[in-house]
Amino acid sequence: MSSLTNNPIVNYFKESREELAKVTWPSRRDTINHTILVVVISLAVAAFFGALDYLLNLGLEGLLALRR
Repeated sequence: MSSLTNNPIVNYFKESREELAKVTWPSRRDTINHTILVVVISLAVAAFFGALDYLLNLGLEGLLALRR
């Protein structure tokens, strides 16, 4: 029977744990600030595309009204 140290699955999890220990994790404040930034930018992009859709729809309806 093979030893656990030679098992590729065990090695994978062992190496993964070692790599995660090397990671410099962001502080709680950084995480909150970045989350707020992502939400604000997402809302701004949604508002921009919503307004663009609305204006293009008005323009198209105007063009179609001219055709009648």
